[in-house]
Amino acid sequence: MSARMVEVRWHGRGGQGAKTAALLFAEAVLATGKYIQAFPEYGPERMGAPVQSFNRISEDPITIHSGITNPDYVVILDPSLIESVPVTDGIEKNGKVIVNTSFSSSEIAQKLGIDTSQVYVVNASRIAVETIGRDIPNTPMLGALVKVIGTLDINGVLEDIKVKLTAKLRHKPEVIDGNLASIKRAFDEVKN
Repeated sequence: MSARMVEVRWHGRGGQGAKTAALLFAEAVLATGKYIQAFPEYGPERMGAPVQSFNRISEDPITIHSGITNPDYVVILDPSLIESVPVTDGIEKNGKVIVNTSFSSSEIAQKLGIDTSQVYVVNASRIAVETIGRDIPNTPMLGALVKVIGTLDINGVLEDIKVKLTAKLRHKPEVIDGNLASIKRAFDEVKN
């Protein structure tokens, strides 16, 4: 990564794991020696309500403590949010949007009103069902984000996440393995 700060905004619905994905992503990046922030935007959200989480990554200490208004990357866990939430607010021409969808990047770009070159798609819901057994797209979308950013080592990310998940889910090795498989598959399957 360059010395400049990279900002990520996650959009999801309560229960889809946007907060968890942002935290796991930050911890994996922290293991590479970079400075990080990961935080959700809290409100009166309940299961199914739109939520946001944020990441900042930098080679230098981060002194900003606010929501992200001009993200470099936008990760959309639930494609229905495209119709109801201004998910591309603040994104610049060189910003990237990663969407959990079965539609093509050109179809999503048209819906979002941005250039196709900015849009990446992956069917994270299908991957989650096939690897984890439930439609919780957060970990597959984490893998897609790592691929789109392009400067992080997927094997290092997987190893760090394995350590974190093992500490929390030691008694559920199938959940650990499923999440790791979902990250790797989305990394391999995300496309522009």
